[in-house]
Amino acid sequence: MRYFIGAIVAAFLLNACSPNNVQVNNELGKYFDSAGVKGSFSLFNNGTGDFVIYNLNRYKDSAYSPAGTFNIVHSLIALETGVVSDENMTIQLDSAVSMETAFKQSVVPYYQEVARRMGKDTLQFWLDSLSYGNHQMGKSIDSFWLNNTLKLTADEQLGLVKKLFFNQLPFQKRTHEIVRKMMLQESNANYQLSYKDGLTILENGKQLAWVAGWIEENKHPYFFVLNLEGPSNTQMTGISKDLLRKILANQGFFEGKR
Repeated sequence: MRYFIGAIVAAFLLNACSPNNVQVNNELGKYFDSAGVKGSFSLFNNGTGDFVIYNLNRYKDSAYSPAGTFNIVHSLIALETGVVSDENMTIQLDSAVSMETAFKQSVVPYYQEVARRMGKDTLQFWLDSLSYGNHQMGKSIDSFWLNNTLKLTADEQLGLVKKLFFNQLPFQKRTHEIVRKMMLQESNANYQLSYKDGLTILENGKQLAWVAGWIEENKHPYFFVLNLEGPSNTQMTGISKDLLRKILANQGFFEGKR
């Protein structure tokens, strides 16, 4: 069943974009149910200010570890401060790994080393400047984005990727451009799909997965955030990407007609 919610709901969504219309689409629950997971999904049409949301309460109120999606911010800070020169800069792990490879493949040791090189004061400064989630780092400089210390809502995730797309974060244009380039996953005549995913373990032992980004059709961006929670033995990375494609297809994407 679909229904519209007016200004009262919109007031909760200021982090994302202050939408004109919020459409709660409970029909999308069938995709979560069939995959045996629970979660939320949001899609923002930047041109009209319209929002489509599944599971509104989880979307706006529930904060979770950003996991690999924090690599968006991690990369922005590293590039801006010069700790990483560009997407091709390598760090020697078992082999030489570039930031672009680490970003796309969620190579945790790369970003742990970057965090140590930046230091706690620098990271805390940027968390505060960006008003990122609960701003918390705890005592561990190289795992706070994975161990449920740092948390943010799906609404905050959406606000971040929207600002990244429009060069509205407090970083140089070049910094925005490099991170956007690394987020691009698919590009063809019909659409361009960009996102960062993430996976971690919640305090309750279940897995948490994110996919945050945007899809462009006819030079028009639509921003989305998918948040999933499932059993510890579930292949959440594959499920999250499959679920994203099914929901976006349900919303009329991938054919270049939006």
